[in-house]
Amino acid sequence: MTLLIEILSWACILGGSFFTVVSAVGILRFPDFWARLHAASVGDSGGMILLIAGMCLQSGLTLITVKLIAIGIFLFITGPTATHAVANAALVTGWRPTSGEGLEPEENAPYADADPSVHDE
Repeated sequence: MTLLIEILSWACILGGSFFTVVSAVGILRFPDFWARLHAASVGDSGGMILLIAGMCLQSGLTLITVKLIAIGIFLFITGPTATHAVANAALVTGWRPTSGEGLEPEENAPYADADPSVHDE
């Protein structure tokens, strides 16, 4: 049973590390703000859940596990909330996704006439 828990915990830790590294590469490689924001939020949440699950399995039923679960709940709530706040702030200032149907700026949106090329890198 101990060997099974060790294998599961290391699989979770390696999987979480993989998601986190892929997320970091996505942040560096994706072309625009919206794709980078998506890579950061999804990779961070998925990697964090797996890393904390692996650490909980490693620590067993102790106070450390309770603390890790509390940290996980905090990160699970604040990560997507922060991503939403950043995306909402970008939308309010008129920075809209330019690809795809139905994603163009609305006529009455604030700063709808702003030059989107200013935000491109």
